[in-house]
Amino acid sequence: MTTTDLTTATTGEAVDLYDPDSYAAGPPHAAFAALRRAAPIHWQPVAAGPAAPGYWAVLGYAAVDAVLCAPELFSSERGGVVIDDLPPDRLAQMRNMLLAMDPPRHRDYRRPLAHRFTHRAIALLEDRVRAATRAIMSETVERGAAGATVEFVGEVAGQLPTRVVGELMGLPPADWDYVHGLAQLLNRGQDDDYGAAATDATSSESTVPAVPAPAAPEPAAPEPVPPTVEMALYAAGFAARRRTEPPSEDLTSLLLAGDFGGRTMSDLDYGSFFVQLVTAGNDTTQTMLSAGLSALLDHPDQLAALRADRALIPGAVEEILRWANPLHHFRRTALADTELAGRQIRAGDRLATYFTAANRDEAVFDNPDAFDIGRSPNRHLSFGKGEHFCLGAHLARLEGRVFFEELLTAFRGIERAGAPVRVRSNLNNAFKSLPVRLTPA
Repeated sequence: MTTTDLTTATTGEAVDLYDPDSYAAGPPHAAFAALRRAAPIHWQPVAAGPAAPGYWAVLGYAAVDAVLCAPELFSSERGGVVIDDLPPDRLAQMRNMLLAMDPPRHRDYRRPLAHRFTHRAIALLEDRVRAATRAIMSETVERGAAGATVEFVGEVAGQLPTRVVGELMGLPPADWDYVHGLAQLLNRGQDDDYGAAATDATSSESTVPAVPAPAAPEPAAPEPVPPTVEMALYAAGFAARRRTEPPSEDLTSLLLAGDFGGRTMSDLDYGSFFVQLVTAGNDTTQTMLSAGLSALLDHPDQLAALRADRALIPGAVEEILRWANPLHHFRRTALADTELAGRQIRAGDRLATYFTAANRDEAVFDNPDAFDIGRSPNRHLSFGKGEHFCLGAHLARLEGRVFFEELLTAFRGIERAGAPVRVRSNLNNAFKSLPVRLTPA
């Protein structure tokens, strides 16, 4: 029985986990629960396209944990971390990203960076993160009168990771919004709104002219550059300029001078690495902050509890990460025949580790569909597990805590001003619009 057949039989509604439309109104939690209760892993067929003939949907907490903790068997590098098979050039670029490296190469690249992302090192950034957050809140107040409608995703939540990542990488402030825009295009290509924007954004100076055929009377139209390539090329050019300048106290200087398994980074290596660090730091944090506010607005008693006791905010951030995790899944590819949760997996099979399902597994979480800022313990898998545990987890937690502290201080009233709109995606669990009314304190 396929995932679609089983969800039809148990919930009365057919749900295709691969179809982005299945996530348009929010994650299909009822389908995930029905499938997970039947078995922790299921085959999801895909009739045609870059994900045909299908993949294993890994839904149970223990099964997701097992896949993430066995990189020698379930590879990030073989087929990348997205379900679709990528063209060879795109896959080669992805393999230069930390999240798509297998050990020992992954360790060689992660080790020189790890000391900059420890809990102690990130704690030293709190004053800078708080100053940036307060500036965002002040700018939000200045832009509109009390009670004015604000598009929270882009105008507020997206501003913090844009500034923090820009500072960490040493990017010119004038480039921050440009890089953030590319990060959104890169992560949200399944949504027609962003697909159209990607075409528009790459239709002028961000294009690579095609070579005209010899007999053609006119040159061919420029080929649009994918946002991934555009960002990598921007970063490679930035790296080339930085090599001519004195080193700075930022991640770019660390990367350009680092020893990664006996070799240094070329400008193009830096470009691929940059794509992951910037997109992960931008889009997922924006999603965490906007989804977090949406969850709190849906649970006003817990929002009131946070206003009364700011010490509850760290726990609220963890519950936001569990209940509204920014990414639905990552892909792994089996390197050998094996068995997982009673199913026979063949070498070359794709597996999608669904964090959205694992984070609500009844075997691990009491009353898993409830949003509870006091939940403890909270062993969610939103930062991954094992070798690929998110390098920026401490930074994300710091940004979340400081952001909600300052948001509640700056605004005595926060309420919805319209229906939120989700990104159409089977990967990103994100809002593209969250209209709210903010009343300054």
